[in-house]
Amino acid sequence: MPELRRFLQLDVFTATPLKGNALAVVVDGAGLADEQMAEFARWTNLSETTFLLPPTDPAADYRVRIFTPGGELPFAGHPTLGSAHAFLASGGDAKKPGEVVQQCAIGLVRVKREGTRLAFAAPPLQRSGPVEPALRAQAVASLRIAPEALLDLAWVDNGPGWMVARLADAASVLALQPDFIAMKGLKLGVVGPHPAGAECQFEVRAFVPDLGIPEDPVTGSLNAGLALWLQEKGLAGDRYVAAQGAALGRAGRVHVVRDAEGTWIGGDVTPLIHGQVRL
Repeated sequence: MPELRRFLQLDVFTATPLKGNALAVVVDGAGLADEQMAEFARWTNLSETTFLLPPTDPAADYRVRIFTPGGELPFAGHPTLGSAHAFLASGGDAKKPGEVVQQCAIGLVRVKREGTRLAFAAPPLQRSGPVEPALRAQAVASLRIAPEALLDLAWVDNGPGWMVARLADAASVLALQPDFIAMKGLKLGVVGPHPAGAECQFEVRAFVPDLGIPEDPVTGSLNAGLALWLQEKGLAGDRYVAAQGAALGRAGRVHVVRDAEGTWIGGDVTPLIHGQVRL
């Protein structure tokens, strides 16, 4: 008979249920085969499903594998915050007070506990700089915008392969109606500033049609790479809040803080389902 394993479903980057990005977490992931994990992720049909495993690195508190409906990711942001929450909520004992260390395919990722909010250290970019002309033309076509509307297009890849397009303002970002067929092969984030004095400084959208997720509700890995890029270019300060998910009826909030240790990507995690899954 399949085993019963502890299971959580969480809403990440929101303190209001149903307004963030849902994450399924199998707490007891040990012993599952790769295909079992992939099959369950296809069944949940969420942006990501994670499986917590014993760490193989002595510095880590747990190891995580992250699956989309279309395959496995080396790193992702909202699964990092949600998996850290699930580890702690399920009785996990972190080695350091106030901090959890996650092991994933890109290495170790630090997650700070600050009250009820968690924040992960933005991983260094594995690829940065301007995007090749052919990919720029593809991005313009897939976003259905005029070439001059694209102010910047840069690699902000911290593992998943993100590139980011900068538009003039948040309204332009929210008005996008992408052509997902033309976008084939791209993992494309888009950002634009809100007017001064608004609740959030930036509006963000993330498109990943090849992974079975045409638009992701709230995306930690993209926001992590984006934060490093915006801060390096002088377009964002040490602290800001980004909004994501409005086009999908969500209201995700990503809290970015840069301090002496680096840039941290934070958000609330709201548990919705707690129980067991038969796998």
